[in-house]
Amino acid sequence: MSHMPIRPPASPAPSSMASETDDTTVRATWGSRLGFVLAAAGSAVGLGAVWKFPYVVGAHGGGAFLMIYLACVLTLGVALLLAEMTIGRLTGKSMTTALRALGGRRWAWVGRIATFNAFAILSFYVVVGGWTVAYLWRAVTGGILANDTDRLVGEFSAFISDPAASLGSMGAFLGLTAVVVAAGVQKGIERAGKWLMPAFFLLMLLVIARALTLPGAMAGVAWFLTPDFSAISGGTLIEALGLAFFSLSLGAGMIVAYGSYLPSDARLVGSAVWVATLATLACCLAGLMILPAVFAFGVAPDAGPGLTFITMPAIFAQMPFGHLVAIAFFLLLLFAALTSAVSLFEPVTAFLIDEYHWHRRSAVTAVLGATLVFGAPAALSFGVWSDIRIFGRTIFGLMDYVTVNLLMPAGGLCVAYFVGACIWPTARSVLDGSRSQWFAPLWRLLLLALTPVAIVGVWYQGL
Repeated sequence: MSHMPIRPPASPAPSSMASETDDTTVRATWGSRLGFVLAAAGSAVGLGAVWKFPYVVGAHGGGAFLMIYLACVLTLGVALLLAEMTIGRLTGKSMTTALRALGGRRWAWVGRIATFNAFAILSFYVVVGGWTVAYLWRAVTGGILANDTDRLVGEFSAFISDPAASLGSMGAFLGLTAVVVAAGVQKGIERAGKWLMPAFFLLMLLVIARALTLPGAMAGVAWFLTPDFSAISGGTLIEALGLAFFSLSLGAGMIVAYGSYLPSDARLVGSAVWVATLATLACCLAGLMILPAVFAFGVAPDAGPGLTFITMPAIFAQMPFGHLVAIAFFLLLLFAALTSAVSLFEPVTAFLIDEYHWHRRSAVTAVLGATLVFGAPAALSFGVWSDIRIFGRTIFGLMDYVTVNLLMPAGGLCVAYFVGACIWPTARSVLDGSRSQWFAPLWRLLLLALTPVAIVGVWYQGL
């Protein structure tokens, strides 16, 4: 096995998108490090933060869960982000092709499983993305604001149980995602992240300022920030680990694909720290935006996947110009959701480009069609197929649990061993000569000691 980097010398970024529509000839690159960081963080700043984080925290005890989540992100999260970026940058290829090039044919199967996992996550994620499309339309037409949370709960339940509405909104969201990915790296993925993520953070701060002034809101803040360690269980640990992987887009080839578009002189350690920091900040802000309103309006914090879509309209109804703020919020939530969906769509697209030499647009069309087919059961599991239970979970719930809590950590475990043991001299070389080379021993320790102990230990407790 070779331990030498195999990526060809970096070439200047393409001046047109001709190379991006035919990635079989010239590999596209990010236009700037900032573009890469914002695109990678965007996969968390979207629904990973605003949709999933608040309701998972709500279901697992608040502050204690938050502490465990932060510990996961700031240790093994940073180490695995750096590992996946390294694999992508060394080869300039997506996960399957990259692992085969660096580690041989047997490692290609790890890449294939990770790519399938990204596709599986995308298949249920687009269902929630469709909810953002529908709620944006409702905000535009003026039918979204209400002080009565019972009414909001009923309207949300009626919407997700309607097959036509759920499938139609899912298809619309998936189509938008495909358009962004088909546009390529710089004109599609990078441009969206540069403009939309800063705007979304600013709007989150605006909504937080209003949420914190609601009567009873500070009880939600206290619950969110005060740890109750009696609430911790094996289930809490596995959910915190799974959420850390989900919010950082680890273990499914997403960061490898994004890292493959990095130029050879990119500073990887700083990029990994920035992505983890922005992802963590987004989750904490989402908690401060959603959970105070949950307590103020008497909604159960463990209300489930619809928590954001129930509480935010109630907040907007209490704000001056609430109708306009609601439109802006759900528009930006849609774009933030798109950055997350793009990070799932891209590694599957890159897999078809790198492994089978498809043109980008052909690969995008294939992924679009397959996701529509496999996403439909997840959408219908809230309505006509809600009685179908597998291991006690709905189709949507099972897809969420298996992919996020089991397969993503498994992918991370394989990446940790691959980088820390199989290709360590090559991987370490990306830090040589940089100000971050001091991090190499700690990085390897995190990969080969903390990561397997944490993942296997959490699986043991949870399963």
